[in-house]
Amino acid sequence: METKRFRRSVLMATMLLATSIVAEAQIGKSLIDRAKNATTTRTTMAADRAINDGLDKVFENDKTKQATNANALQNASEQSAAAVTNGNIYYVNLERGSARAAGTKEAPMKDIQKAIDMAADGDLIRIAQGNYLGNLDRGWIEIKGKYVSLEGGWNDDFSERNPVKYITRIQPTVDQRGTIGQGLLMIDATAKRNAQIIIDGIFFDLGLVHEYAKADPTDARFGCPEGCETGRIMPVGNPPNKTIRLIGGKMAGKLVIRNCMFLNASFNAIIMTNMGGAWEIYNNVFVANLYAACEINGGLNQNTGAHQSTVDFHHNTVLFSWPTTKEMESMGYGYRFKNSVDHNVHHNIFGCNNFGALDGGWDDSNLPADKRKICSAYDNLFFMNKGDFVMAGTSGGKWLYVPGKRFDEVEMLTKYENNRELPSTSKFKDVIDQPYLKGYASLEIITTESYDPNSAANLYREAHGLNKQGTMTTRVSMFGNRYNFDKAVQLFGAEPEYGAQLPAGN
Repeated sequence: METKRFRRSVLMATMLLATSIVAEAQIGKSLIDRAKNATTTRTTMAADRAINDGLDKVFENDKTKQATNANALQNASEQSAAAVTNGNIYYVNLERGSARAAGTKEAPMKDIQKAIDMAADGDLIRIAQGNYLGNLDRGWIEIKGKYVSLEGGWNDDFSERNPVKYITRIQPTVDQRGTIGQGLLMIDATAKRNAQIIIDGIFFDLGLVHEYAKADPTDARFGCPEGCETGRIMPVGNPPNKTIRLIGGKMAGKLVIRNCMFLNASFNAIIMTNMGGAWEIYNNVFVANLYAACEINGGLNQNTGAHQSTVDFHHNTVLFSWPTTKEMESMGYGYRFKNSVDHNVHHNIFGCNNFGALDGGWDDSNLPADKRKICSAYDNLFFMNKGDFVMAGTSGGKWLYVPGKRFDEVEMLTKYENNRELPSTSKFKDVIDQPYLKGYASLEIITTESYDPNSAANLYREAHGLNKQGTMTTRVSMFGNRYNFDKAVQLFGAEPEYGAQLPAGN
């Protein structure tokens, strides 16, 4: 019997990038030694635009639009969604609501889905703290054929709003394994280009649904670093682990997703199709999602609809995006520059994304119309990603992994300035769950191959004219382990001016 063992780390230092680039990207042992006490830095938000710009192009080369304005995001975040909606307001409270109530502040409903079904275009649904599992606790909700906004983070009597204090969550458990659809929130609204949907202050988590290996760091089969609350996630796509997104669907018009948390998805945190409209995704926390944190595709004919679908992705914290399988051969991205959409990515924190913080390698068509997308990535902080920007090489079939400081050499980026590594003096890394971070920093993939031509099985196969076979076993020290919900909440406001800030109250 022949056995071959191969070891490789997820980090750039030991995964394909043992170069000077790695020296800057990897925080290394000093990070682990220092990262012991979690702290949260409270700060006001900084941004470059308010939420109600309309369906204009997100990133023209107009300096007044592109310049960061510290008051703009603060003012926008302080606006209730009611300030930019034009309909009725419905109230939902899981604890004191009723299924047959009218949905007023004094007589709230108890089910978000019932409120959505009753609401009309332009209406707003305010949601008190609690865990909302949809109609009859099926585990998911949908907005279908209408433009309705959701605003979580309210206290029980709707007198105060604070999304990180009064947490509105959609967090199903194993009881919903058989009834969850494709995602926890599915949106299908394509009829109006001048309408909008706002998703504000809702925390999504699938970590209690998935099956994970045992939390036993003494057994290498379980992929559980010391101190992690679960072992590695079990194979996704096979029962009981379905591929489930957190927000999915398609929409025309203006979409705003803000002050939300996206945790432990098994198939992208957000994956949607933009059918024409200016979308803004900002001030969110994404942690431990498989495939990618955010993937927005374009759905318009680019011969006639180029630049009509835009995404402004800013002030988000994106950590630990995992690949599709434990072999870690594909996916594991923070944000993807997909075709038929113009993308503007800035003031985010991208850390520990397994394959790359930004995916610039997607181009599945030779048609010039499909290559018209305008892409910008500027003023972002990076640390411990395999690549800050991933793109196809010119030959040989390999990917290029580009560090933030060299984004000026990436031709597809229109705006590219001021991307850099997270400063060594930053307190941000201290807020990350320390066993999880330490496990990622020392991640190993161990592949064992064995082939015995004279084994009983191979002799039998030979006698029947069949090819002989070997076996291959892959073990990982960590893969897609569940990230703790409460620790993820602490990431809001952890780094001044970059990543998700503390949401303003009402």
